[in-house]
Amino acid sequence: MCDKLVDVGADLSLVPMLATGWHWSDDAKTLTLELRDHVTFQDGTPFDAAAVKFSLERELTLPGSRRKSEIDAIEAVEATGPLAVTIHLSKPAVPLLAAFADRPGMIVSPKAATEAGANFAQHPVCVGPYRFAERVVQDHITLERDPNYWRAGDYTFDRLTYVPISDTAVRLTNLRSGQLDLIEQVQPTDMSQVKADKSLQGFETMGLGYSGITFNIANGARADNPAGKSAAVRRAISLAIDREAIVQVAFDGRFPAGNQPFPPASPYYDTALPVPKRDLAGAKAALASAHVGPVTLELLIPTDPVRAQIGQMIQAMLAEAGITVNLVQSEFVSLLDRTRRGDFQADLIAWSGRVDPDLNIAPLLGCGAAGNDGHFCNADLDAALAAARATPDPAQRKPAYAKATAVLEDELPIVYLYHAQWLYAAKAKLQGFRPRPDGIIRLDGVTLAP
Repeated sequence: MCDKLVDVGADLSLVPMLATGWHWSDDAKTLTLELRDHVTFQDGTPFDAAAVKFSLERELTLPGSRRKSEIDAIEAVEATGPLAVTIHLSKPAVPLLAAFADRPGMIVSPKAATEAGANFAQHPVCVGPYRFAERVVQDHITLERDPNYWRAGDYTFDRLTYVPISDTAVRLTNLRSGQLDLIEQVQPTDMSQVKADKSLQGFETMGLGYSGITFNIANGARADNPAGKSAAVRRAISLAIDREAIVQVAFDGRFPAGNQPFPPASPYYDTALPVPKRDLAGAKAALASAHVGPVTLELLIPTDPVRAQIGQMIQAMLAEAGITVNLVQSEFVSLLDRTRRGDFQADLIAWSGRVDPDLNIAPLLGCGAAGNDGHFCNADLDAALAAARATPDPAQRKPAYAKATAVLEDELPIVYLYHAQWLYAAKAKLQGFRPRPDGIIRLDGVTLAP
């Protein structure tokens, strides 16, 4: 529905979208954007530099903004021409451009946002191939093609209907019966039968994020537990978990096991830190070195069956190391609320990932970051991230991220477990669909044969 200032290419590079070009100052504290001409919002108003300024300032000042932490390095936004924007930063922040390839880069209509006020989310207006038509809570969202979109000729479908179906088996059944044309988040154990069915086709691509156990290190009274207080206990937990067994059982071996915030496809993945094999003796030794006595951990997990299965496997594995795990299931939105308030000891959760490596660490583990639910804070980590933000040169950034990964390996505020793939299934007559690492479904050039 919403274009972004920049997009993510199939090779994980940043490519033009609403911004046709960009330039960093030598000190990485000023970013200049050149914008696309002859573009309109879905309400017919013009897209221009003033709209970009309005949208970014709105994200920074809107009460409860979930985007603020991703772009909080912005100090001022100037419309320096009808199609030119200059962004001044309080500190070097090269990852800002990658943030514009995600939600912060989705520019909204100033007219619609101003008129709707707090109700804007009920009828959003942006620049995109499809405009909002209808939302029925817990039932469907309908979008309609915008004939005035700047690439309207690349899109063939007049209407799109998104249907939330949490049960993976029901999703697949509805696809087979013809009620759906394309489904996402296919159960990995179902992909083999999808690809064997001549009436269907399967797609898979590596994602940008990770799944792992996040610990409450210093967020309120519930951080006062052995895992929150001791890196040695967290190391024992990490060593007691058989990551390969988890990905084989839960994901049919389609997801790679992990131990760091970057997926193996990332150029910043540290090959010097191989995924540890299960080491029960090492786990018991680490636990003994913590001198904390019997360890009990409450692990908060989402209600979906896959995460429940993984939670049960972790529970059994840690029991063999002498660690008692109590599983507590929570609906996802409630889980997020609990973790932000500090009402947890540890949680099993995933991060969808971003194309810039900084955004897989800083918003979640940086000192004081809004998404840092466990309130972990390490000066060496922040220093490494700051050094990496100061240059767009990957050759200079990579050593800084290696230092950051080393801190995370030592402190283990998150025990990384695996990296998810995006799995889709579609009717065989759907043509032209190409999955991307960020998981966003793009329908340009996609057709449905008779």
